Amino acid sequence: MVPALVIERTAQMIRVLTESGEVFRGIPRGKVLRRTKVFAGERVKGAPIGGGNFAIEEVLERKNLLIRPPIANADRAICVVTIKDPDFDPFLLDCLLVVYDRVGADPAVLFNKIDLLGQEEISLLEGWERVYSEAGYDTLRVSTKTGDGLDSFRDLLKGKILFLAGESGTGKSSILKALTGEPLRTGEVSRKLGRGRHTTTGVRLIPFGEGSFIADTPGFSRVDPLEFVKRKDVRLYFREFLRYECKYPDCTHTEEPSCGVREALERGKIERSRYSSYLKIIRYSPRREDGSAFPLPQP
Repeated sequence: MVPALVIERTAQMIRVLTESGEVFRGIPRGKVLRRTKVFAGERVKGAPIGGGNFAIEEVLERKNLLIRPPIANADRAICVVTIKDPDFDPFLLDCLLVVYDRVGADPAVLFNKIDLLGQEEISLLEGWERVYSEAGYDTLRVSTKTGDGLDSFRDLLKGKILFLAGESGTGKSSILKALTGEPLRTGEVSRKLGRGRHTTTGVRLIPFGEGSFIADTPGFSRVDPLEFVKRKDVRLYFREFLRYECKYPDCTHTEEPSCGVREALERGKIERSRYSSYLKIIRYSPRREDGSAFPLPQP
């Protein structure tokens, strides 16, 4: 048997790419046909059987399996944001980072449309880049209009399977077209709806760069992390929180004494925008001694 990568799953159509560069229609056989649903991104083994077909005899163990978008073995989720048009929304980004860290699709932050920025807005961009790079995320900046940053994007993601997520209007389709020459076919995916303004129900992996593949279907545009992560575990997916020790191993970083995260916050080691997002996600509202609501920290 020879190894292959599933590069398309649309309804009953499966296409696989072998290491020699040949593309076949995949035909599940044996236990794969009986027991396993095959997704784009699967690493499989099998053999050509004539007529342009490839018998899929085995699906290798998955690194992960995402439902929205339906991809197996996604290496990176690229969270696309803009400083303007639309304005940057740190809470939306923080929600996406939590979800994709949870499912094992290492998220990166891509600032698009940098050609629209004046000097003041570039300073704002630099500030947010610092926030997320110091939190532990790869950050990139690109302009699909001028081509700035696209080579760095390709180099960072060499050999990876990735997909784009982010708010409508941030330019995900233009990014995919700039990388591959093909536009994004599928509309936004909203957790509220659980589906997109779709033009297709399938997923294709389009090659770009050296051994890299990008999905032509986007991830969530908006998402509630508590649909993926238990409330008590959200703290585990704010990467910078993990650098600090608390008195209690199950500290929620809200009211417990000797909380290393809150101490780091007060020392300026953790950004207040990030801590504010954390409190909003877990829906925690601090209270004053008289019982009235205490305002959440502001960015």
